[in-house]
Amino acid sequence: MEYASIDREIHIDAPPEVVFEVISTPEHVREWWSVSTDFEPAPGSTSELVWADGDNPRAHVEQLSVVVTDPPRVFSFRWTNPPGESAVEGNSNLVTFELEPAGTGTLLRFSETGFRERGWEAAAIEERYLSHSEGWDRFVPIIKTYAERLEAA
Repeated sequence: MEYASIDREIHIDAPPEVVFEVISTPEHVREWWSVSTDFEPAPGSTSELVWADGDNPRAHVEQLSVVVTDPPRVFSFRWTNPPGESAVEGNSNLVTFELEPAGTGTLLRFSETGFRERGWEAAAIEERYLSHSEGWDRFVPIIKTYAERLEAA
């Protein structure tokens, strides 16, 4: 396996404008990703993604830098860069959500790249790729459910 890109595609029964809000605004991201964050949905905005675990409210912290905001078509960000370093190609992963109208809903195309470019040993690339892949297997369907629930409300 080459561990170059995690790719997912899912149809969501909600218009692109609703799906875009779900993937690009902190109040919605907090809901589907179970994360604490407060970024501006604008290129160059930076923030933290903070996951709690039991009594530790900052059990896992990742940096986030918004790269592209093109409503309602594209939202992308870089993450997992080392603390204190700006997120750039080679030290972070790039997550991209592309939205395309599909009937009365939206085709969401998701990708995460940057694993091989990090300079990690092969075992570390595989471990992180598989961990992120399992995570997106869980969270992309939650995006669908959450967006459809918002649209129905």
